[in-house]
Amino acid sequence: MTLAGVPAGYRPLFLSEIAANSGQRTMFVATDDAAMSAIAEAARFFEPDLDIIEFPAWDCLPYDRASPALHTTSDRLAALAKLALPCARGQLVVTTINAITQRVLTPSRIKEFVTHLAPGTIVEQEKLISFLYANGFVRVDTVADSGEFAARGGLIDLFPPGAEMPIRIDLFGDEIETLRQFDPADQRTVGNVDELDLLPVSEFLLDPDSITRFRTRYRDLFGAVATGDALYQSISDGRRLAGMEHWLPLLEDRLATIFDYVGDDCIILQDAAGSAAAEAQFSAIADYHKNRVEADKANLSSYRPLEPSSLYLTPEEWLAREQDAPVHVLSEFDEPESDSVISMSASSPRDFAPERARNENIYQALSTHLNNLTKAGTTAIVASYSKGSRARILDLLKDHDVKTPIICDDWESCLATGASVALTILPLSSGFRKEGLSLLTEQDIFGDRLVRKSKRRKSSDAFIEELSALSQGDLVVHLEHGIGLYEGIVSIPVGESPHDCVHLKYAGGDKLYVPVENIDVLSRYGEGGDSVVLDRLGGEAWQRRKSKLKERIRAIAHELLRTAAARALQPATPARVNPSEMAGFVDRFPYQETDDQQQAIEEVLSDMASGKAMDRLVCGDVGFGKTEVAMRAAFAAAMAGMQVAIIAPTTLLARQHFNNFEERFRPFPVKIGRLSRLVPPAEAKKTKDGLASGEVDIVIGTHALLAKSIEFQRLGLIIIDEEQRFGVTHKERLKAMKADVHVLTLTATPIPRTLQMAMTGMRELSVIQTPPVDRLAVRTYVMPWDPVPLREALLREHYRGGQSFVVVPRIADLPDIEDFFKKHAPELTYVVAHGQMPPATVEERMSAFYDRNYDVLLATTIVESGLDIPSANTLIIHRADRFGLAQLYQLRGRVGRSKTRAYAYMVTPKDRVITEKAEKRLKILGDLDSLGAGFELASHDLDIRGAGNLLGDEQSGHIKEVGFELYQSMLEDAILEAKAKGSGLQVQTDSFSPQITVDAPILIPEAYVPDLSLRMGLYRRMNGLKTLAEIESFAAEMIDRFGDLPVQTDNLLKLMHIKMNCVNAQITKIEMGPRGALVSFHNDRFPNVPGLLDYVERLKGTARIRPDHKLFIERKWRDPKSRLHGLTQLTTGLSKLAQRVTA
Repeated sequence: MTLAGVPAGYRPLFLSEIAANSGQRTMFVATDDAAMSAIAEAARFFEPDLDIIEFPAWDCLPYDRASPALHTTSDRLAALAKLALPCARGQLVVTTINAITQRVLTPSRIKEFVTHLAPGTIVEQEKLISFLYANGFVRVDTVADSGEFAARGGLIDLFPPGAEMPIRIDLFGDEIETLRQFDPADQRTVGNVDELDLLPVSEFLLDPDSITRFRTRYRDLFGAVATGDALYQSISDGRRLAGMEHWLPLLEDRLATIFDYVGDDCIILQDAAGSAAAEAQFSAIADYHKNRVEADKANLSSYRPLEPSSLYLTPEEWLAREQDAPVHVLSEFDEPESDSVISMSASSPRDFAPERARNENIYQALSTHLNNLTKAGTTAIVASYSKGSRARILDLLKDHDVKTPIICDDWESCLATGASVALTILPLSSGFRKEGLSLLTEQDIFGDRLVRKSKRRKSSDAFIEELSALSQGDLVVHLEHGIGLYEGIVSIPVGESPHDCVHLKYAGGDKLYVPVENIDVLSRYGEGGDSVVLDRLGGEAWQRRKSKLKERIRAIAHELLRTAAARALQPATPARVNPSEMAGFVDRFPYQETDDQQQAIEEVLSDMASGKAMDRLVCGDVGFGKTEVAMRAAFAAAMAGMQVAIIAPTTLLARQHFNNFEERFRPFPVKIGRLSRLVPPAEAKKTKDGLASGEVDIVIGTHALLAKSIEFQRLGLIIIDEEQRFGVTHKERLKAMKADVHVLTLTATPIPRTLQMAMTGMRELSVIQTPPVDRLAVRTYVMPWDPVPLREALLREHYRGGQSFVVVPRIADLPDIEDFFKKHAPELTYVVAHGQMPPATVEERMSAFYDRNYDVLLATTIVESGLDIPSANTLIIHRADRFGLAQLYQLRGRVGRSKTRAYAYMVTPKDRVITEKAEKRLKILGDLDSLGAGFELASHDLDIRGAGNLLGDEQSGHIKEVGFELYQSMLEDAILEAKAKGSGLQVQTDSFSPQITVDAPILIPEAYVPDLSLRMGLYRRMNGLKTLAEIESFAAEMIDRFGDLPVQTDNLLKLMHIKMNCVNAQITKIEMGPRGALVSFHNDRFPNVPGLLDYVERLKGTARIRPDHKLFIERKWRDPKSRLHGLTQLTTGLSKLAQRVTA
């Protein structure tokens, strides 16, 4: 049957109604994953109570080297497990052509592998762990994503397939005591769970029988020679290997199809384009199979593909299924009814394209249309993507006299409004019209809008915290002793008790042990490489360097304050803009602003309207929408009659901005000019004259704009892009130009949070941290060098009309890759660019690539800065193990700029072992699919590039001298001190870390937290705790994550509390011996001397002040517990005394 007249927007409603009303299982086959999730999401809005199951396809290619992503396979298994159960009421299954044409595990096999867990179940921990391994779970330190598990002591954390949240299993011996859900972001428990049906994560189930079956069949098929294959060997050992799912038929007795699950009475419908999609899928399978067979014959790779029919349906089987099942077709177009056609007579909604093309006022057209509908007795519904846009549409409709638009939050209430206009929030890309009902979506009205899903983001903070843990061999800076090497954590006895210390090595092999509670005197130096010289213990070179730098930093802070003060007094012409004009401009922005972006825009516009000269810095990760902020500022200024100058560091960027601005400003009466090396002289001259006469409103160019010969008639706003790349002279010239002009600076170099706080008031700062929406996260593969999939990746990109980047770490690697192109991909054209070419050549070649004259850009890392090429969506990084984390992240940010899915291949050397550190970096990148992690990541790796030119040009040299983290904290101190002086306050800047010697075991035992770097990360976090409440919540988190606190760790937390009191009481050192405790004060001064004398007086006999200004308390404490208790009492008392005077 063909069901005609079902436009795309009507589909979700139509399908959910069929499923709900028929009470049967209904299956819809979409063309691709995006269409599938869009339907499932919208159907949930129309029928909130309906059971909706999504069954996605593998997100890798046929015969790929990569496995499908964990979350994909776990979603698939969760769906199959639901489908294997009988269906009692209406159910909607949404799947795709690729998923339905692939064979799956049999229902009986799925049932076999469901494990039931509940409190009281007896389960051996070792068995459970090996069960998890066999079922495809991946062991990690901290669970954050579907299909991961972590085991520590009696706790097992795991993220089951299909679950919203991970589960923490608390074992008492071999019995399950509790099952708790926890939040992956902060690892804290959320609530208890009564029971759990645990499913496998991978369809490739490694139980002993399956392994035997696999070995026999692999040998039968490919001969005894094949037993040397990596695949054969790792599966024989019960290990998993990337890409092994493609040999699933060898492991299983038999495979079923999805039709075996859904039953005969299931109503099956498919998209009209389904048959074409199926044909494309079958020809792709045949094609990939042929390539693999040929490569195998030519001995290019040891990849032995199975016959397509063993893992996929054959085209004949599929045709037969279409006939027998029967599969009905949904067509968008209305057809006359007949025996095989039923018409649903819904049609597409009114199209506003003509108004958009003529640049007319869309709101006027929209409100006229809505008023006509309601007059005719139709319910008109306008669907927005977010609350913000719904509120904006509501206001604008009221302005254009639409009577009483009503806000509705669910489908029921929309239908109940009768003949009026309802506004709701619904993630639908296009609407529909049928008798008595018309639904318009934001995309129908404003043209291309991107629908977006807000995904549960993997918490990158927790990830990064643990990443910043030091690993052996890192350079560390000690506040007093300078730069040393971190060698690990050692336990050193103090009196009778063990005490964890950090072991550092200095020049000449000297060793220094820092107790873990004083770890805050250490900071990471940053990426120094081999050029860094270790300091000598006790040498004065370090102190000299430090004090010299302190002076220079002080000067920087003063300079900053001076400019801030001068700016506050500087008047400038306010630029105010009419809201309705702005709304028209905003509607041409096809995305939804992220919250940070919205805030940055508001701050910029209010600065410009204030009448004072704006000087604002907007920081945001690569591609986070800084340009939009600039566009709105430029629009406001141009509409207020000012000229705008936009300065970019390279001709390429300038050209890109010019194209974007041209496009956005087309309907407005604004003239845009450009100036750079690539602009023909005649046009350049015209632009210059236009600027002088005031004819050109916005000019976009490189530093050519700063030339003396250029005159502006009424310059009102300067926008500087990628500020970190301008030299000092350019900045001076800018300062001269901008006495009474608004200035907006954009930079991608992030600023660490703390510094940002200190900077407020010096320079207005806006930070954009949320990633733009619906940028599909880049699919990242890490794999050994294999020409077949790389050739396929490049060709796939070429055939979908895109371009690719290939990046190598050194110029010496370029010839190898050129050979690869000549041999394996002769049909592609490529262009080479690297840093040793003259800049003009590089720019010329990049421009040619930008203009799509070549398919592939083969370059060294020069591509990491600023290039935005939406058509480039495949990136191959050769020898990825040689790059730093931030570099890899920046590079990966070059692709995935548009709506298409981007792929990044991190290629490691074929037969060489890569270092553990490199492997960890690649693993992190593979896991950090979430966008926006760049900000935190980059602030880690900021040390690689220096902290952006926030202050002046000399910074990076300073950072080299004391390391990155220390430089940052010195700068903060200096800024705070300068601010305090400005307002006449006294400020305490010299920091110290109290040393406490006490005979009690103080450490996190290895048995409690086995992973060394995680332990180090926890020690570092502990040293950052500032208040008693924070210590308490940290303890709660530890108990939650790792089980009850051991005595030693409890002691360590008590010590942190004591240390906190010491800082408040200005105590630098407490030594606790058999006869009592000796307390030394900072600079031998106590804030409240009279109070201290009273205190000694009260404790007659047991306390005395020695001539060297130290306080001695005479007491004998017997055991560690009473020692710590005594110290807590003592320091709490002293800290209260000290605070009394400051209060």
